[in-house]
Amino acid sequence: MQTWTEILMTDHETTERVFAAFERALSGPTPPSTTVVSDALEYFTGYVERCHNHKEEDHLFPLAAERGMPMDGGPLAVMIADHRRSEEALAAFREAAGYYIAGRNDVLPVLKQAFETYSGILKEHFWKENDILFPMARRMLQSADDQRVLDGIATVEAAAGPDARNRYYALAARLVEACDMRDLSENLAPEVLAAMLNTLPVELSFVDADDRVRYFSHENHAKIFGRTRGAIGRAVQQCHPPKSVHKVTAILNAFKSGERNVAEFWLTLGGRMVHVRYFAVRSAEGKYMGCLETVQDITEIQKLTGERRLVDEALAV
Repeated sequence: MQTWTEILMTDHETTERVFAAFERALSGPTPPSTTVVSDALEYFTGYVERCHNHKEEDHLFPLAAERGMPMDGGPLAVMIADHRRSEEALAAFREAAGYYIAGRNDVLPVLKQAFETYSGILKEHFWKENDILFPMARRMLQSADDQRVLDGIATVEAAAGPDARNRYYALAARLVEACDMRDLSENLAPEVLAAMLNTLPVELSFVDADDRVRYFSHENHAKIFGRTRGAIGRAVQQCHPPKSVHKVTAILNAFKSGERNVAEFWLTLGGRMVHVRYFAVRSAEGKYMGCLETVQDITEIQKLTGERRLVDEALAV
């Protein structure tokens, strides 16, 4: 089950993808369609303002105040002020969008400016919540408080209609697709992306929705579990010892059914502690796309004690 922090931060991430997509639509060679503008308005109004903000203001913020975080100063006061500013900016965007949807293409510059103001407020606001408010709240809240926040989130989402979060996430995904907003990886040359994946301190393997191996990293590096190009295109069950095939199949079936999203195990191999994790890979709409395996030598990580917080200390090693 997701924590309240994960839910709220995923809201932020989803909204930022909509911001990026809509910004792309507004700056394109042709004006955005009225459908795109209407859908963006519905997402910002129906989900961000009426749903997401109320999860925080009606439940998280008051509980944080109960635990000693002042409402009239500090981060909570700043967050609430940001919400009011974003509502004012959204009202201006809503007015311009209404004219545009009605056929007034001459208001496009006004629409762009209103959106720039609205999204600018929330981009900074999300950063402040993710990096400052949420960590502070987690330190202050008691263990039982987490469920209280989750219950409050569920109440707000229920008031927004059946399966509200998934419905609006699906709307966000349609907006991203309609605006031809590809993943950030489009900005990277394939060789740069491959080098990045090979630089990670974990070995990666990807199995598609049909259980066939499609990718593994560190091809020309020493690997914890050896792999060759002959594995590409093969059923993943053929890449495991017979005695473990039923376990691999059970994990994949659980991913496909939605029963679980993560499976992990660890073992000692050649005197080193190895951590293996499987993650279900899903589209923005929740469709199962495959399984990502990560393999990591955590021997040295297990030895860490205390803290090293200063960059200078890290550079000295």
